[in-house]
Amino acid sequence: MKIGDLAEKSGLSADTLRYYEKIGLIPRPLRDSGGRRVYDRTILRWIDFLDRLKSTGMGIRDRLRYAELRSQGAASLSERRVMLEGHRDKVAGDISRLTEMLDVLDDKIDLYKRMEAGETVDPAFENCARTEHGAPSSKDRPANVESPSERT
Repeated sequence: MKIGDLAEKSGLSADTLRYYEKIGLIPRPLRDSGGRRVYDRTILRWIDFLDRLKSTGMGIRDRLRYAELRSQGAASLSERRVMLEGHRDKVAGDISRLTEMLDVLDDKIDLYKRMEAGETVDPAFENCARTEHGAPSSKDRPANVESPSERT
């Protein structure tokens, strides 16, 4: 496939593909008799994987290092595995932090809904969420314990 086809299928611009080729992130393709790039369809899987690494926060230097290791074939399997394990640990930590933030946002939204419904809420709770930062959410509070607003 030509560079325009690859750009369309991969979602990357032709300029980005040329740049990736120039820096070694994707292998240099064969050329046709007119000197135009001709890519094998398997490059799409590689580009998709690179995009996933980028989406999970892997920087260009690490992606370049991974591409370099990949070009070494089986000799670099262990090093690639270790590299991906380290990145996986980072991604898992990111997910954990984002999940915690999602819980905080859910608590804040719940608080605002309760306030909009006319429930009396301790003003101190408006500035915080979760047990570590203030009031526990209703889902964290035992069923037999009243919220401050239930006491008024």
